[in-house]
Amino acid sequence: MSNTPLSPSSPAPDFTVPTDGNGTITLSALQGKNIVLYFYPKDDTPGCTIEAKDFSEAEEAFTQQNTVILGISKDNVKSHDKFKEKYCLPFPLLSDSDGSICDAYGTWIEKSMYGKKYMGIDRATFLIDQKGIIRQIWRKVSVTNHVKEVLAAVQSLNAAG
Repeated sequence: MSNTPLSPSSPAPDFTVPTDGNGTITLSALQGKNIVLYFYPKDDTPGCTIEAKDFSEAEEAFTQQNTVILGISKDNVKSHDKFKEKYCLPFPLLSDSDGSICDAYGTWIEKSMYGKKYMGIDRATFLIDQKGIIRQIWRKVSVTNHVKEVLAAVQSLNAAG
């Protein structure tokens, strides 16, 4: 578990993790592309579905910017397979079933609903550049217009070269 919070200019913590479709992804193997790594609480819930569909609709624009979208939650691969198939999601969904990636990125936090405290995933997005460096972090994301903000940040990053 990381004690130092991540910030822009931090190296992105590397990981190898199972994905939907019985695949695996190693973050460092994607160097040479920008990466949008977005953490979401749970497959097939209202906010998570809106966010996934928004990223899905913008996927081609991200691809044109040499950018890969990766969604990650603690749901298992079987749950990801169903979610991906139901909404025809074109990008990988990563399963952080043991929570180690959430810990490394500081997205496993105490939440509160109706006065009850519990642990859960902070909806957060990390923009990682082609060299594996975090360039921007969005925490406590509101899904409305979020994908547009992330795409604009990717475009600015690429324009800065």
